Amino acid sequence: MKGFSELTLSIVSVFLWLCAKVCSQPQQSQVPCFFIFGDSLVDNGNNNRILTLARANYRPYGIDFPQGATGRFTNGRTYVDALAQLLGFPNYIPPYSRTRGPALLSGVNYASGAAGIRDETGTNLGDHTSLNQQVANFASTVQDMRRLFRGDNNALNSHLSKCIFYSGMGSNDYLNNYFMPDFYTSSSDFTVQAFAAVLLQDYSRQLTQLHALGARKVIVTAVGQIGCIPYQLARYHGNSSRCNEKINTAISLFNSGLRKLVDRFNGGQLPGAKFVYLDSYQSTKDLYLNASSYGFEVVDKGCCGVGRNNGQITCLPLQQACEDRRKYLFWDAFHPTEVANIYFAKNSYSSQTQSYAYPMNIQQLAML
Repeated sequence: MKGFSELTLSIVSVFLWLCAKVCSQPQQSQVPCFFIFGDSLVDNGNNNRILTLARANYRPYGIDFPQGATGRFTNGRTYVDALAQLLGFPNYIPPYSRTRGPALLSGVNYASGAAGIRDETGTNLGDHTSLNQQVANFASTVQDMRRLFRGDNNALNSHLSKCIFYSGMGSNDYLNNYFMPDFYTSSSDFTVQAFAAVLLQDYSRQLTQLHALGARKVIVTAVGQIGCIPYQLARYHGNSSRCNEKINTAISLFNSGLRKLVDRFNGGQLPGAKFVYLDSYQSTKDLYLNASSYGFEVVDKGCCGVGRNNGQITCLPLQQACEDRRKYLFWDAFHPTEVANIYFAKNSYSSQTQSYAYPMNIQQLAML
């Protein structure tokens, strides 16, 4: 009986040891790295130390984020923070402004508030890193990574081919360029059709450059319903519609062209590439129309802001924000709340309909 007890104790001890080993193993991410390009919707601190009004490294921004005000333009996690978690990354992808060395291998966030496809976009707010410069920064990162791979280009290219690349651009080219005639001449230089065509031409070149640098699994996002954000609602006085449909119609031209561009890239124009188009316009529209079923009670004003719809002036330093952020679709005049960001991330990650993620969802892209 004593021998049986000792044997049982030994078996239990081995089981507990194995369990401890397994449980202590770090979570394995579905892809080895995640590179992010974009604007304030996904910026996580790159604008903190530059001269610009497009900054968010002050309270109450980050009020629900463990590290506080990091430069994220929301109360908590951004869309790409939530997506990184869904992809199994143990940590959030760090900003380019403070990432060097071996940490580059897991991915970098190059996004910059006020950035656009066009270089002049967002200059009304001050300095920023345009998409052209973000791509140039990635090229510099690739050079640094090549040294980490001891000059082995095949190993580096193999690594990059497994990574996911995210690019969310275009909002500021309309908000802080085309529809800001006091600062920019683009609306008199181009019709809405011609402006969309010029943006897509530039964007195609930039995405092609990313492909040449090693990007193979690429997510691109449509521009959301920016005619319905609190910033526009505070300024729009239409009779027939709640939203500024003039802006929504203009960005729909860009969005439809971007989906066609994805078809061309996937059709062999960029060898070995697989692009996924996220229809942010449709997902934001559907979320607004069905807001109550997702727990949102306020869809037309920011949780933090000043004036009509809390959208005339965006969230100011130390301003009192709303108490229950979970009920608000928008955090400030421009950006979604953490809860909305998590919804968008889950939706695009595992969507079963091509109306949100085309031609596949992000989980399927990661498995390729």
